Formats: sequence, structure tokens, C-alpha cells
Amino acid sequence: GKSLSLICGALSWLRDWEEKRRQEEARLLALGAGGQDALAPQQGRPGSADTAEEPDWVTAFVQKKEERDRVDRLKEEQVRRKKREDRLEKIRQNVHLKYAAKRKRSEEDETKRLLQLSKEALSQGAGDGVLDQLDHNEEELILAEYESDDEKKVVSGLEEDDDDVEEEHVTKIYYCSRTHSQLSQFVREVQKSPFGKDTRLVSLGSRQSLCVNEEVRRLGALQLINDRCMEMQKNKHEKKSDEENEGKKRRVSRAVCPFYSYEQMQFLRDEVLVEVKDIEQLVSLGRETKACPYYGSRFAIPAAQLVVLPYQMLLHEPTRNAAGIKLKDQVVIIDEAHNLIDTITCIHSAEVSGSQLCCAHSQLSQYMERYRKRLKAKNLMYIKQILYLLERFVAMLGGNVNQNPGCQAVSQTGTVLKSINDFLFQSQIDNINLFKVQRYCEKSLISRKLFGFVERYGGPASAVKTNKENQKLAGLQNFLLTLQQGSDKEGTPQSPPVEAENDQLRTASPLMQIEGFLSALTNANQDGRVILNRQGTVGQSSLKFLLLNPAVHFAKVVEECRAVIIAGGTMQPVADFREQLLSCAGVDPARVVEFSCGHVIPPENILPIILCNGPSNQQLEFTYQTRDLPQMMDETGRILCNLCNVIPGGVVCFFPSYEYEKQVFAHWEKTGLLSRLAAKKKIFQEPKKANQVEQVLVEYAKCIKRCSQTGGQMTGALLLSVVGGKMSEGINFSDDLGRCVIMVGMPYPNIKSPELQEKMTWLDKTVPRAAGQAPSRVLIENLCMKAVNQSIGRAIRHQKDFASILLLDHRYARPAIFNKLPQWIRDRTQVKPAFGSAFAELRK
Repeated sequence: GKSLSLICGALSWLRDWEEKRRQEEARLLALGAGGQDALAPQQGRPGSADTAEEPDWVTAFVQKKEERDRVDRLKEEQVRRKKREDRLEKIRQNVHLKYAAKRKRSEEDETKRLLQLSKEALSQGAGDGVLDQLDHNEEELILAEYESDDEKKVVSGLEEDDDDVEEEHVTKIYYCSRTHSQLSQFVREVQKSPFGKDTRLVSLGSRQSLCVNEEVRRLGALQLINDRCMEMQKNKHEKKSDEENEGKKRRVSRAVCPFYSYEQMQFLRDEVLVEVKDIEQLVSLGRETKACPYYGSRFAIPAAQLVVLPYQMLLHEPTRNAAGIKLKDQVVIIDEAHNLIDTITCIHSAEVSGSQLCCAHSQLSQYMERYRKRLKAKNLMYIKQILYLLERFVAMLGGNVNQNPGCQAVSQTGTVLKSINDFLFQSQIDNINLFKVQRYCEKSLISRKLFGFVERYGGPASAVKTNKENQKLAGLQNFLLTLQQGSDKEGTPQSPPVEAENDQLRTASPLMQIEGFLSALTNANQDGRVILNRQGTVGQSSLKFLLLNPAVHFAKVVEECRAVIIAGGTMQPVADFREQLLSCAGVDPARVVEFSCGHVIPPENILPIILCNGPSNQQLEFTYQTRDLPQMMDETGRILCNLCNVIPGGVVCFFPSYEYEKQVFAHWEKTGLLSRLAAKKKIFQEPKKANQVEQVLVEYAKCIKRCSQTGGQMTGALLLSVVGGKMSEGINFSDDLGRCVIMVGMPYPNIKSPELQEKMTWLDKTVPRAAGQAPSRVLIENLCMKAVNQSIGRAIRHQKDFASILLLDHRYARPAIFNKLPQWIRDRTQVKPAFGSAFAELRK
């Protein structure tokens, strides 16, 4: 019911608001038409400072002009709105129009295809002497002249009519959630709601989920898909300029995307606005209409009333701007926001490995050597600066950029944390203006040019003369290339995989990763830290930027929006959001309103118990010191055996970590307790790999269903899961799938991790102490209880559901911890010192 409450509340508000604006417009236009003086409600301001010195007739004239302009603006807006509504209405009514357009498109496609074939046939004859000089085929790899360090307006390459591009953004609601499946679920709720018929809704997603060009989709990795898509667009725009300069030597034909057609995307935009569609429906519409859903859906943003998008897209400013999302005076709803702080921290933290740094250095120096004569001075200056930065970064890891990173051992291993300023001084790059370098990377698209260059010349038959040092890197580079091209091309020699860091190298262009790290270094000194992680070899070592203050990146959202709603099923404890996100972002406390409501289930449908002692009166306290004791693991096993005797269906048991779950499982196997458990419930373990989760869940559900139908000694299944793992979020253990949820111990985060320690120190310095407790202590407890609340919330999924919840650890009864349980659970929780009375309650 949460999504539905958000939909109905938000869209009712939007309707009322639109209606109010219409009435206000009508009133003003009527007054304007009558040319009356009564237009100005704000005339009674003679005492204000700026009007005091001016004569009355000047003030009156200025006001008249403002009013006339306002009326003209309203008239224009009305005409535009009318045009849009008529267009959408026509599409709703006129299905024939749709099919005529479709037929016209398929005829155009056929003509395009024939043209393309004839061009290719012509160009194949011109294959000789391709590399003797830089021909047109290579022009695109050369950086355009970089004029200045000032921002310049980038002109969009689309041939649209301005009227459509500059379409005004209507007041709208941005709804964000974490995953595409949660967003699809939300869109289906909108379709079922009373607003489903007449809401203009658009779903945004990544190219990975929206691209309909099979050749590009096959690349698999997001970065590769993005690069290929951008390249095809660039080819399209260059094609146009080529056709204009037909006199020049004929250019070799390059692939353009058949789905990236302005007319078709306009058509898709209108289709999207006429009827609510989720991502899957959008993709199939794109295939059917031969239009790109990724760009077509972006065209629909200005006119949409509800925009549904993953929250990474909204929280990261460059991505937001690229998508054309304008937050000024709009409403933002962030759902599933329990890990909002972590998400912002992750999006703005960046990590680069030694092998990526060396590889980027090698690629960039080869690029510079090849095109040195063709590059303008400004470009060369920036390329040299980037090369210098890469050299210094590798030196900070204890290596040399001209040697193979996989063969250089690191002398002092370990992890060191530095403030941003210290890192800049020690790496001797404090004299370089990183803001300018970052802007240069952004505007010159250097990483994309470099990627094209490596794709063309990085192969075994490299046309680039490599110097001695770079030859050592050739193996690494060939390896990179086989990853990029997917070794489906026959005849590409397979080079041996480079140690364990090949996963990190999967990103298309190492320089792109490094750009992320450079931009992170432009954060304010107090808001982040740099972590030097030196391991084994330089290639395996890494530099990581850790963001400590998520509020700096959230502040922009809060400032620009009319309202921000942070919602979730289990948001307790809420203090984190208030302190770390809102007050650090300078939000006025009066602007923050908190609302929480009970659960839909009646009190008797849930039995939460905090258990302090086990069946043999062993006190339950799972601290790092005591949880490994055999008697502790035995006691946990006895509790589970007793419960499985009386609880029907499925039991889900959460452990604090994978390691501990494995240790307990092995201990139970050794003592024979596992076989006693297996007599009552079939035992499943949460897999570590995400792609196996579905399989385990299906088997688990099947087993429970089978047992409930056949009867007999087996009463269901027991699923051993991990807090914060694949099963603790977004999965519904409704009805028989979760009749009891058990939490073994308290899932405190690893307090020894350097990142967490740094965050705690930072909090103690910046956040005021509340009720005598250190902010760092509160952070640890909150992280723990958020994880608990998220996990136990899996069991009750609808109004008629029922389940028992068992918290195994006497520390849950402490007031500071107890009060962090969600209210609907807290109000019904019983604290049981002895196992006997708890067991009797559960049995009932």
C-alpha cells in the first residue's frame, strides 16, 4: 500500500495545483483583455527602499510593463499547452495515423539500407594506402582545438525545430527507487490506480536496459554500450557535414544507429505521453516503431507529469544534467530510501587501480606521440598535465609508470588514509588546477577519443611504434583489447589473463575511471579522504576517494526542489537522515516534517520476541568474542530445532555475515545437529552469487508448497541467510514462505574498517552530541538496526499475513536499541528472559 499512498497523495496534489494555476491564468488573462489597472495586486509598496526615490509615474509604468509581459507569457504558454494536448488527443483518437506513419518509416528504412549498401560497395574499392597519411578515417580521433578554459555552450547536434527543444518543463513529480524492477512495480501500480488513464508518465533508465540496437546490446558492459552509442551518434552528425562537403575525398562509411532518428523519436515521445508504459513496454514500443527508447523517453521529460527513474540518475548531478532533468520548483519522491546515505556516498566515491593508471598512461603517451604534430598547443599542455598526474599517482602507490604494473612488487603494503590536501601535496600535484583539467576532460571528450584510438591501434599488429617501456605493457593492452572486442573475432590471439585485476579492467577506457577520481579530488578538503591501498603489486594496489559528507551533494536537490519526500517501509532510525543529510545541507529544521504510520495488520498477526537465554539457560550474546564459542553455536542450533518442530512452512534465519553462517553450518554438521534439523525442514543456504538467488528461492518455495500439500514429517524449509545479503532486501517472504524470521545476534558493521573509522571520527567532529551520546556510537547502532529492520520487514507483506519474529540476543532489550525498532513491531514486542515461556507463546 506504500506505493499507492504515494501515487494517490502526490498526483491528487498535482491535479489541484494544475487546476489552481488554470484558474489564476484565466483571471489574469481576463483582466489583461479588459486592459484594467486593477491588474496589479502589489501596487501598495510605496515604502519599499527601491521605489522610494522614483516618481510615481515611473513606478506605475514599470508595473504596467511587467503585467503586460506576464499576460503575453501566459498567452504563449496557453498556445503551447493547447498544441501539446491536441497532438496527444489526436494520437489517442486516430489509430490509422499511427499505422500510416509506421508504413512510411519502413519504406524509408529500405531506401536507407540500399543507399548504405551502395556506399559500402564504393568504399571497399578504396582500401589501399589507408595508413600512409592521416586520412578522413582517422580525423575523428584527433582532439578539436581547445579554445579556452571557460565553459562554452555545447550545441546539440540534433536537427530539431527549436520550438520542441525548448519545451517548457511543466510542474512534475520525479519518483525514484533503487532498481528497475522496483520502478516497474511502481508503474504497474500507477496503471491500476484511478490516475492510470490520464497521467503523462515517462520511465527513464540506462542504455543497458533501454537500448534496442541488438549489435550494441550484445556488448553487455554498460561502459561499452555507452561508448558505442555515443560513437554512432557522432558518426551520424559527421555524416551530415560530410554530405554538405561532398567535394572532399570520400570518407569511409561508419555505422550509424538506425533507431536514432529524430522523427521516429518524436513519435515515440508522443506514444509514451499518451499511455502509461513501464520499461519493458517502452522497449517493445521502441522495437516496433524503430525508435530509440533511451533518447525518445528523454524528449518526453518536459511535458511529463510523473517521471520515474533510478535514484542514481537523480542524485548524480552530471547524469541529471545529461538527461535533461530540471529540479527547479519540482517535487522529488525518493522511495526505498533506507540506504540513501550509502548510495550518495557510493555514487561520489571513486577508485582506480595501479594497472588502470599505468594502462591509461601508456595509451595516452602513445596517442600523444602519434598525433603530436596535429595537436594544438593547448591540447598538448593538458595531455602533458594528465600524464604527469598519472605518473604521480603511480608513484604514490610506490611504483614506476614505465614498468609493467603486474611485475612491480610494493615494498610497504597496507592501507593509509590522507586528507585531500595532504594527498595533493605529497603527490606534488598541488600546483595543478584540477578544476581546469576536469573541465578539459569533459569538454574535449579525450577519454572517448583515446578509446577509439586504442580500439584501432592497440591490437597485436599495432601501427603505433611502441618504445621499450611500452612494449612491456603491450600484453596488458592486448588483453584489454580482447575484453573490449569480445574475442568473437577469429584470429585474435588470446593473451593470458593478467592476474586478478582483470575484473577492474573491464571498463572500456581506464581514463574514464580516472576522470571520476580526478573530479572527486575537487571536493572540499573536509568532505572526503583519499585511501591508499597498497597490496602485493602496483597493479593490484589502488587509490580510493571516500566521501564523508553526503550532504554536500544532496544540498543541491533540497535547495532547488519545491518539496523532497524521503520514503521507505523501514526508515527507522530517522535521526541519520535528519542529521547527516538535512541539517548538514543547511535545511531549516522548520522545513522538515516527519510522518510515520502503523502497519495494516492487526496486532495479533505478529509476535516479536527478544530472547535473552537459550533452552539450556545459556545467555545469548553474540559479540565478536563470544559468538565463536561451541556452546553458543550449540544453543543457537537447539533453539532452531525446537522452533522447527512447531512452526509450519518456511523459516528464514539471518546471520550477521557469510563467514559466521558458514562457521555455524560446519559446526552443526560436525555435531549432527544439522541432520536433526533436516528431518523437519529442508535446509537452503543463501548463495553468494546474485545469479543463483532466483534458483534457490524457486526451490525453497516449491519445497514449502509440496510439504503443505502432502503432509508427513517434513513441514517445510529453513533458509539460512545473511543480513545485508541478497535476501535481506526487496524479496517478499509472504504467507507460508516466512512464518518466522530469526535474527542471530546483532549485525554490527566491521568497526575495524578504515572507512568506517574515518566516518566515525568525522561525525564526532561535525555533528553535535544528542542526549549525551557520541554521534559515532549512534551511527554504529543505527547501521546495525537499519539492517535488522530491513531483514525482519521481509515477513509481513500484506494485510492478512502473519509471522513471528525472534531476536536472539539480550542486547536487543537495551532501551537505546529497543527504541530503534519500527513502532509497529516495538509496540508488540515481548522480552523473554527464559526460553520456556517464549516457546509457549510461539506454539500458541
